[in-house]
Amino acid sequence: MNEKYASLFESLTLPNGVTLKNRFVLAPMTHYSSNPDGTISDQELPYIAQRSKDIGLVITAASNVSDSGKAFPGQPSVAHDTDIPGLKKQADTIKAEGAKAIIQIHHGGREAVADLVPNGDVVAPSAVEKEGAATPRALETAEVQQIIEDFGEATRRAIEAGFDGVEIHGANGYIIQQFFSPFSNRRDDEWGERLRFPLAVIDKVKETVEKHGSKDFIIGYRFSPEEPETPGLTMKETFELIDALVEKPLDYLHVSLMDFHSTARRGADANAKRIDLLKERINGRIPLIGVGSLYSAEDVAAAKATGVPLIAMGRELLIDPEFVTKLKEGREDEIIRLIDPAREDHHGIPEPLWNIILQTKGWVPTKAE
Repeated sequence: MNEKYASLFESLTLPNGVTLKNRFVLAPMTHYSSNPDGTISDQELPYIAQRSKDIGLVITAASNVSDSGKAFPGQPSVAHDTDIPGLKKQADTIKAEGAKAIIQIHHGGREAVADLVPNGDVVAPSAVEKEGAATPRALETAEVQQIIEDFGEATRRAIEAGFDGVEIHGANGYIIQQFFSPFSNRRDDEWGERLRFPLAVIDKVKETVEKHGSKDFIIGYRFSPEEPETPGLTMKETFELIDALVEKPLDYLHVSLMDFHSTARRGADANAKRIDLLKERINGRIPLIGVGSLYSAEDVAAAKATGVPLIAMGRELLIDPEFVTKLKEGREDEIIRLIDPAREDHHGIPEPLWNIILQTKGWVPTKAE
């Protein structure tokens, strides 16, 4: 191994005492490949196995906690007890490679797809118009509480399936972020207090772990730092969120960035990198996972050099599942950085996702055809 990559292979102990074998995280990626009923399909298991080798922490694709929250075709479900056998296979597959297995628990809210949810009833904190789709229905108070319960039940199922933890999906414009956002939450009841819902979900997840799990069960939280809308989330609101999150019994935070080195848009120094601002605000109180367009060995080394303790990779591990192994073995010059549409094995990518990659031609880098 090249010495400049050695720090990426150091272990890290989380706040709950669980030790990760290295600093690499498989980012949660939508794959469109679960069975129509949301159960884990046969093609998901070799896909996740390939991408778990030599990884410290593996986070699965966003898994809906309720039928009302389904946001993608082929999305995995953790909404029913009948999902548990398939989820157990998934957890066992990840852990067999020596990684910690984390399931990301999710509800689409206003981003759910009408054709995929019961009666086409798309719900959200408030009935704010959504471009290109029907305006979602504002949740009744009892329904808000039910979704919180759904996150708790999803956590119970994750525990029963043998996962090492859950990641609460509070990012990318889905329901938890919708409640926190001044753009999508315009309620005038108690759930109009925008931090109330995210913190209630965390409390319910922790309560469930205390009842059904163990102190070794990992709880993470993913967030997006800003929104383009006005009014929308800025770094100022995100600092407030972080201050609240670090007071909760979480084991890590995971910032969702398209570009690891992107700069702030609003609410902070626009010349400063978001990752540096977040690291400064957290001030070592909880581990932070950074992510965003890291495709080469040099990219991950530069990301680690910022002082962020954990580095997540998504698209690069789609392209080359052996990225970390090659780095570990000093074979970084063999890392594949482009999708090859002519490869017979499709890079080990499930067929539904492979077809989307070929159709979009740019979602991940591709070789010229």
